[in-house]
Amino acid sequence: MKGWKIIVVCILAVGLLSSASFAQEKTYTLRFNTVAGPKEPQTQAMNKFAEVVEELSAGKIIVKVFHSGALGDQKTALLGIMRGTLEMTSDASPAWFAELCDYPEIGVLETPYAFRDLDHLYRVLTGPTGRKYWDELTKSGLRVLDIWYLGTRELNLTKKAGVVRRPEGLKGIKLRMPNVEAWLDVGRALGAEPTPLGFGEVYMALKTGTVDGQDNPLPTDYSAKFCEVTHYIILTDHMIGFITPVINEKLWQSMPEKYRVYIKKAIQVARFYQNRIVLEQEAKLLGKFVKDYGMEIIIPDKQAFMENVKKFYSQPKFDKKWGKGIYAKIQAIE
Repeated sequence: MKGWKIIVVCILAVGLLSSASFAQEKTYTLRFNTVAGPKEPQTQAMNKFAEVVEELSAGKIIVKVFHSGALGDQKTALLGIMRGTLEMTSDASPAWFAELCDYPEIGVLETPYAFRDLDHLYRVLTGPTGRKYWDELTKSGLRVLDIWYLGTRELNLTKKAGVVRRPEGLKGIKLRMPNVEAWLDVGRALGAEPTPLGFGEVYMALKTGTVDGQDNPLPTDYSAKFCEVTHYIILTDHMIGFITPVINEKLWQSMPEKYRVYIKKAIQVARFYQNRIVLEQEAKLLGKFVKDYGMEIIIPDKQAFMENVKKFYSQPKFDKKWGKGIYAKIQAIE
């Protein structure tokens, strides 16, 4: 009988030690910033990530979501993460990495018509090609955690700009673009006059005529209320938009392995949560834009836009920047 008592005491002691050990584990508080508004899909996905990771980690990973650029715009937030003064942002993508991380090669991943469809995008960006770029990026202090679908980008123009069906119709059109050279090249490739502007300034710029249009996925046009101050949606389908949630690399490496697993699992749940919202919205919003906002939906000569883009990116400077023939090789990946 004494032997059984000893065994029970030992089991209880091990249990108490395990509980004490877990209680002593460090608690991480991660600030997760975005310029997106509170109702946008990526903010909702960030909140879902916060909920899931806190549950998985038994409260040891606490994520505080900051929307509407509360902790900085896209550039400021990324620089903060690289420096270790901010933990996470969802407002990251290859065009920003190319400029801020002195990594021009990665810019090829965010160019018009680089990907045939969403499945192709995921095959490239989560496969060997994508992993090569993401691994190299860690040298800049950034770790890409996942790929979230933001929606297919379309042209969105004011009534004054008029109907556009071909690239030459964009000549002289002031098209808002993020203030990054890779994004300005997107505007040029489409045939427009790119005008750099922060996301938070776009609504008023459209309303006052400072710019003639902007390009974003339909859910962003709706949540940011651009549909109130524009008239045309031109279905160019020129980019499959995505964002790459990132975390400070040094912080990531300092975490226990099981915490990194929790974050990976939770970020994947958030990805599917966001992707579903975006796909559902894209299926419904064109009708809503016409019915509720009196907008006009224009079917352009998409092939003409594709040829214009191909010609623009065939300039020698892009082979020099990305590597010879890389743009075409990415398009051809099966």
